[in-house]
Amino acid sequence: MMRDVFGTLPTGEQVEKVVLTGGGLTASIITFGAVLQDLRLEGHDAPLILGFEDLDSYLNHSPYFGATPGRCANRIGKGRFTLDGVDYQLELNERGVSHLHGGSDGMGRQLWTILEQDAASVVMEVVDPDGRAGYPGTVRIRATFTLKEGGVFSALYETVTDKPTIANVCHHAYFNLDGSPDILDHELMMAADHYTPVDAALIPTGEISPVDGTAFDFRAMRPIRRERDGQQIGYDHNFCFSDKRVEKRSVARARSPQSGVTMEILTTEPGVQFYAGGKVAPAVPGLDGRAYGAFAGFCMETQVWPDAINHAGFPNAILRPGEVLRQETDYVFSKG
Repeated sequence: MMRDVFGTLPTGEQVEKVVLTGGGLTASIITFGAVLQDLRLEGHDAPLILGFEDLDSYLNHSPYFGATPGRCANRIGKGRFTLDGVDYQLELNERGVSHLHGGSDGMGRQLWTILEQDAASVVMEVVDPDGRAGYPGTVRIRATFTLKEGGVFSALYETVTDKPTIANVCHHAYFNLDGSPDILDHELMMAADHYTPVDAALIPTGEISPVDGTAFDFRAMRPIRRERDGQQIGYDHNFCFSDKRVEKRSVARARSPQSGVTMEILTTEPGVQFYAGGKVAPAVPGLDGRAYGAFAGFCMETQVWPDAINHAGFPNAILRPGEVLRQETDYVFSKG
């Protein structure tokens, strides 16, 4: 169990780093954004995720590397929603047209407080005040990160509120299972028969479309590489596994043929936002001095479907006083 100072925020507050070990994994987590800063698998030299060595790079160059975005992760069309007859307008922090990942100062950019820690686990908490970015209600989010036997990195998020609000917390690591410059030759399988098409602003249209016969069919393991008109398809879409939260089950598996490292994903959540990382291009080096370019890592964001509050038939994104929003995902790594 190790804990030290990772850096200092412009406010003068210190950001701490916790190093966890267990199950053949070593994880470094910082209190800025509850960010998974580094993740290593015994017997595999390269980091399993994209990240930075210093706080300044996270403050100025990070596209949510390893972060815990919220209170409502993913996109909300035009930043608008109606709840219990009241209209709300959220901050338009994505190109001035949509709300993304809780806003410009959402949970993924806040300082979290460590509540508990042991050799293989840490519990952190953050409070999101009423009115920030336009959200109703004060919410309290608790994150528990645990390394378990069998190569498991577990992320559990528990959220409560004092007023009706919308909430959806996810883990936003960018994975790279072999250390290659891009992940396009990684293989991916997702047990999803449907996905949600998006408009030009990447907001779901409301359709729930079959993957059959499309470039979105990952029901059998296949490479992420898939071109259309000579260009790699820029996957940044929600895949539908259920219409509500369920008991944790396996939904996806990724593998690098080059390294032999496999990652299985088990989650309670109804959807996974698969982002292939096409816009990754930080101006500073990453872990081990690596240069990150387009498709350097891919995200598997387990969550409520994007913009759910605005689409009948999408899973529930409303959280009310007295309820606990419990979202749990296991990322299971092996090498063979």
